[in-house]
Amino acid sequence: MSVGKRSTGNGGIGAVGLGTVSVSDAVVQPITDLGGEADEGNKRLATGFSEFDRVLGGGIVSGSVVLVVGEPGIGKSTLLLETAANIARAGRTVLYVSGEESAAQIRLRGRRVKAMNERLLLASTTDLGAALDLMASYRPDLAIVDSVQTITSGDNDGISGGSAQVREVAHGVIDVAKSFNIPTLLVGHVTKDGSVAGPRTLEHLVDVVCQFEGDSRTALRTLRAIKNRFGPTDEVGCFDMDDAGINEVTDPSGLFVSSFDAPSEGTCITFTLEGRRSIPIEIQALVTSSTLPAPRRAVNGVDYNRVAMLVAVMHKHARVQLLNKDLYLSTIAGGSAKEPSCDLAACIALASAVTGKPVPRTTAAFGEVSLTGEVRPVPRLEQRLLEAQRLGFCTVLVPARQRLRKEERIASLRIVRVSTIQEALTAPGVVSATQP
Repeated sequence: MSVGKRSTGNGGIGAVGLGTVSVSDAVVQPITDLGGEADEGNKRLATGFSEFDRVLGGGIVSGSVVLVVGEPGIGKSTLLLETAANIARAGRTVLYVSGEESAAQIRLRGRRVKAMNERLLLASTTDLGAALDLMASYRPDLAIVDSVQTITSGDNDGISGGSAQVREVAHGVIDVAKSFNIPTLLVGHVTKDGSVAGPRTLEHLVDVVCQFEGDSRTALRTLRAIKNRFGPTDEVGCFDMDDAGINEVTDPSGLFVSSFDAPSEGTCITFTLEGRRSIPIEIQALVTSSTLPAPRRAVNGVDYNRVAMLVAVMHKHARVQLLNKDLYLSTIAGGSAKEPSCDLAACIALASAVTGKPVPRTTAAFGEVSLTGEVRPVPRLEQRLLEAQRLGFCTVLVPARQRLRKEERIASLRIVRVSTIQEALTAPGVVSATQP
């Protein structure tokens, strides 16, 4: 029996039959018969940044529209200009349409980041019709439109950057990209709370949404996909931004750990998950006597409320007195240790700070600490352990209840299983922090 096309009666709802009657241009085919042109359309264009390609799932799919969003000044335009230059150096034509900067301004930035290439074509316009005509006329191997909030359509009376205009611009860019099979990077802005600016339909219309993030006070930038029709959404790309532009960081293992080899009191290392990556994060603690009625608590890179909970748990279940002391807890280089899996490392760092006994630099800790003082399991423990082993760690504290499927893969690690926070703080070779 062959699958037929949908046929309709007089104004009624169509039903699937065995014939080949069609009342539209739509063609129905078995998915197994699709090939050739379909496979050709799924070829990917390498960006020249392995970290960018990792996030996209291997490169930009032909004819797809990728929305790249981020805060002002975070480096979106620089990243895309350097991506354009990489592709132009590979002998492909790139069209960069900007509604925010003049062509001369883009050229100045291009000289600074060494993105000069004759196959990189620049155009400055805020008119949607002009931008679409350029894309259709030049049929580039890659088009970049910067940004969706600054391009306007003359067919729409909405204000520039408004919901109606953003929707109109997105529809126009997507139509041309799909019609001429042009992979397109579309720049977008974010709101004060970090979400994508514009109507929510904008995210539904595009194929991929990538968020470029970072702290303006540090050089680290991360790129993550929050929507991807052609690849995973759990990959993260790491970049370093300096005066010369964007540099990718293929191994971010040393970014958030201090360079001192000697053990230092008040520090402990844990591993957080960024997409499919496991990244070491050093948590540093400082504990001092307080002269204030309400002791001071200052944190950076960790969750304030969670630290307050851990202090109470350590007092109740491990006899570590911190309630009347000033506490300062921080990560380094802008790292984030807000996962519950970082609880145990934070407790060990605090205990080390209050006792003055350092934790060995080759020791790491993973575990969520509950209100009862129990050390609970963490997600993807084996991935964290494998990275710890690769980086030369010797001892790792893990939840006692959590089992490993393939312990032989981490044979060089000394695994210390702990059930409670008190066990962790009194484990041999870690830190003896229990106070009488």
